[in-house]
Amino acid sequence: EVQLVESGGGLVQPGGSLTLSCVVSGFTFSSANMDWVRQAPGKGLEWVSSVNPGGDNTRYAASVRGRFTISRDNAKNTLYLQMNSLRPEDTAIYYCKRSFYDGRGQGTQVTVSS
Repeated sequence: EVQLVESGGGLVQPGGSLTLSCVVSGFTFSSANMDWVRQAPGKGLEWVSSVNPGGDNTRYAASVRGRFTISRDNAKNTLYLQMNSLRPEDTAIYYCKRSFYDGRGQGTQVTVSS
């Protein structure tokens, strides 16, 4: 059974930072391309970032490039998203997922507000 468990969200002031984690089981994490996606209130799912199995090839949406960093620890089956300089428009539920697959975890809420 595939499981993706996100954590690390919370309430943060504009300009603040958070690091999200996603622990994966049920497939060979070290061989999988992985994504972070998000869903803001009343909006559709938005792709945020992707990373290749080795962790040395990353891509970012224009809206987060330069502020967010995706990384992974294959020994721990864990995906990360370091988020800096957070803005109110980053408020969303963040999900991790395997690239090209639909399944995702329960998500973690990120709220950026003063």
